[in-house]
Amino acid sequence: MWSKVSAYVKKHNLLDSNELYIVALSGGADSVALLLLLHEHGYRVHAAHCNFHLRGDESDRDEAFCVELCEHLGVELHRVHFDTQTYADLHKVSIEMAARELRYQWFEQLRKDMGAAGICVAHHRDDSVETVLLNLVRGTGLRGLCGIQPKNGAVLRPLLCVSRAEIEAFLNEKEQGYVTDSTNLEADVQRNIVRLQVLPLLQKLNPAVADNIQRTCENLMEAQNVLTGILDNVNKSNILELSELLQYGSSEYFVFEWLKKYGFNGSQVTQLLKAETGKIITSSTGYEALKDRDRIVVEESLKPMKIMRIPEDGCYRLNENCQLKVRKSAVYVSKISHIATLDAAKVGFPLVVRRVEEGDWMQPYGMKGRKLLSDMMTDLKMNVFEKRRQLVVVDAQGNVLWLVGIRVDARVAVSASTVDVVELRLVNSES
Repeated sequence: MWSKVSAYVKKHNLLDSNELYIVALSGGADSVALLLLLHEHGYRVHAAHCNFHLRGDESDRDEAFCVELCEHLGVELHRVHFDTQTYADLHKVSIEMAARELRYQWFEQLRKDMGAAGICVAHHRDDSVETVLLNLVRGTGLRGLCGIQPKNGAVLRPLLCVSRAEIEAFLNEKEQGYVTDSTNLEADVQRNIVRLQVLPLLQKLNPAVADNIQRTCENLMEAQNVLTGILDNVNKSNILELSELLQYGSSEYFVFEWLKKYGFNGSQVTQLLKAETGKIITSSTGYEALKDRDRIVVEESLKPMKIMRIPEDGCYRLNENCQLKVRKSAVYVSKISHIATLDAAKVGFPLVVRRVEEGDWMQPYGMKGRKLLSDMMTDLKMNVFEKRRQLVVVDAQGNVLWLVGIRVDARVAVSASTVDVVELRLVNSES
């Protein structure tokens, strides 16, 4: 079996003989085989065992077995005890999710404390096949059909190339015992139904079904890597130009892969691509995606803005990134977008800084008559996100004096008769 594992480790660059690794040791056949293989072939390993206190005496039996095995092998063992039920109740997650979060958090902290290069876990080929079948039942994309990955950050899976039967045969040859989790023998959860009922039926159609599924997964993984590389080159900002995807034939896959990191699902992607310009969808993680002509823009959901009152000259913090400096100045006309110069005699304090509201209008400098700010922003081809964020400065009577960064109202513009100027300067907080 080592020849297969060794080739797999080399193919995916999983292990370095000069590094230290942690082996997640439950006491079951898979983790025992992994520990034996790495230890026998010269890798520096420590073992780590979690007692979740979920199966009474059986949990303590597993821990005692791991202690005895590591003493026999001369491998250092790290142990931890968890009150898993209390954690699940406190965080309102399932027992399975609680155990997963607890063990991987501890493994990672242990890895950092020890300076280990990785955490070796004993998922095997059959686990990956079960994952693919479950994903198919639930509905999945290409990534879900790739099965369990050999490497996920610091988590390494050297046994994905071998089956459970091969693992058991290896242990029998070594005359090495292991413990069995009784809950794995019950067809009361989805994965166990696949393991104990679905796969045996599929094997009647083709005894090599597991090998074939795993081989398909590896092919799809190669395709996934190619597509990911293309996507990385397409766009790395929060704006995705759909026109750039036309050369690849279908844009939906790329859009899904790009949006999923923000928490969007497949049905939302389909909905967005079919939508007209201006359509916004919201993810479960607090992001919004906007269909804007031939591109998609993603931003965090807009938070309410507290209206800022400006009673006099001074420096006012609009948010954590931006300040507005207000001061009297010698007469001049600003030609810089982030600075507005207004005729002081025509400005009625207190001023107010807020976002644009429906019905807002102004008399743009250089134009006759009034114009709705919404029309002005449309003329400037601003998207919905930009329009929602746009700030205005209004006077005590509610008249718009400055469409911030864009245009000053003609009624307060500097003229030949201006004696004093009010300067409004928008600056970064760091400035």
